[in-house]
Amino acid sequence: MDAPPLDELSARLGIVLREPELIRQAFVHSSFFNENPTLAAGHNERLEFYGDAVIGVAVSRLLFERYPDEDEGFLTARRAALVNREALAAMGLSIGLDRYLLLGRGETDAGGATRPSVLAACFEALAGALSLSEGTERAEAVLEHLFGPRLEELAAISGPPKAAKSLLQEWSQRHRGVKPIYQLVDTSGPPHDQRFRVAVVIDGRALGVGAGSSRQRAEEQAAEAALTGLPELPDDPAWEATS
Repeated sequence: MDAPPLDELSARLGIVLREPELIRQAFVHSSFFNENPTLAAGHNERLEFYGDAVIGVAVSRLLFERYPDEDEGFLTARRAALVNREALAAMGLSIGLDRYLLLGRGETDAGGATRPSVLAACFEALAGALSLSEGTERAEAVLEHLFGPRLEELAAISGPPKAAKSLLQEWSQRHRGVKPIYQLVDTSGPPHDQRFRVAVVIDGRALGVGAGSSRQRAEEQAAEAALTGLPELPDDPAWEATS
């Protein structure tokens, strides 16, 4: 695989990479692997899956420690602002991940190296690779180093962060011209300890499901889930294909 040395990336991450080959797999897009199956051990989608959880834990811990007196809604809104496709893509660009991406010909011609969905997935895969190669503690330290300045930027903004439901409604009205609809899926448990499950639907498409001890909490969780998987553009064919 012809890619630049990892020295610059290592410096930006603030660590010496122990397993560079595993790190390099984080940059292998499925389109490249499909065209060149003998040039890589695999693509980055499994690492992306793992890295999503790694980032969630690291950012949640950062917020939990930074705001000891804030409630769940505040922390959820802050996390939604820090961990979404656009934010992760911007983070990926800031550390130069686009330079290392290995893409298939079609994806390259389509400008894949600068597409938010590709960059965000690559950043998640890198987080997963760091956790596996460097250990959980070192990986979380790197992520806190990267997310810390962004958290301070958010803290400098006057007023509380918007809740996930508010962010989702703004997106829905701007791009689809409708408000999200929250549908109760089911309830479980005795009357004094019920659990609610709610789905959020936009323009006929279910985008996320949430659960909680109240319907309001379940709706907020559903909105947060929806925010992580919104189509990249308002006319994204993927939306129409699954509507």
